[in-house]
Amino acid sequence: MISIRTDLALEATEICEEQSTALDGVVVDTKELEDCTVTTVEIINETGSKIMNKEIGKYITLESDLMKFDDDDSREKVINYLKDELIDIFGTDQSKRTLVIGLGNWNITSDALGPRAVSKTLVTRHIFKNYNKDYDDDFSEVAALSPGVMGITGIETVEIVKSIVDKIKPDRVVAIDALASRKMDRVNATIQISTGGIAPGGGVGNKRKALDKSYLGVDVIAIGVPTVVDAATLTIDVLDLAIDNLMEVSEESSGFYTMLKKLKEEEKYQLIKDSLDPYDKNLIVTPKDIDETIENLAIIIS
Repeated sequence: MISIRTDLALEATEICEEQSTALDGVVVDTKELEDCTVTTVEIINETGSKIMNKEIGKYITLESDLMKFDDDDSREKVINYLKDELIDIFGTDQSKRTLVIGLGNWNITSDALGPRAVSKTLVTRHIFKNYNKDYDDDFSEVAALSPGVMGITGIETVEIVKSIVDKIKPDRVVAIDALASRKMDRVNATIQISTGGIAPGGGVGNKRKALDKSYLGVDVIAIGVPTVVDAATLTIDVLDLAIDNLMEVSEESSGFYTMLKKLKEEEKYQLIKDSLDPYDKNLIVTPKDIDETIENLAIIIS
């Protein structure tokens, strides 16, 4: 089971490989595009689910530095890559009704991806209802909502979403949320699409009850972007770089540095987490330009 904090299935497979853990029940496929790497991790049974600490389903990860650029050309390329993957999941049936849920706390910038994306989503359900339409050649029926978080509403997010699903009866739910990564270079440069549901609050380390098909009764497609990284995992990356540099310039103490380098990822994570504990046991880090980045990512996803 993966104990290092990450919401990305791709990173969970990397951790398993580092620990020489057999990925039974997990199928990984990677394709290289012009400016984007697309990795599909499919968890096919309970064995794979237990190893990965994630629900059974497909986890598609798009990695591209284009997401960090706030220009129309870069945005358009990423949107097209994302669109192709979503069409593979959604299909082309325009008669299906979609409920888009923007998870997260709009008062915390790094957790506001869901609400920002919903605010830019084209909603059409009212048009279908006002004109008694069941189908349209140009667009499908879409409703959208940002339910907030329990600290704002006093209600569990899944309870709000469940009540809406029971009332308007969509064919699928698309949940958008901020995630957490274990590597800083994937923050704000990665999109994960999942068919296995999602637990709200993952990006700020406050996971709640999951939104999934078993609870809602309809397909749940989760779209997430890692906007934060756990301080302990970030420190591990910095420590590894420092050890490599010290090993290059120091011969006498190289044995000590080699010993540190050979520590397992989870051992280093626990060591650093214990060291950070007196300051803040749940410390997370996000880039300084997160305001502009969230706005850009919201446009891409919506």
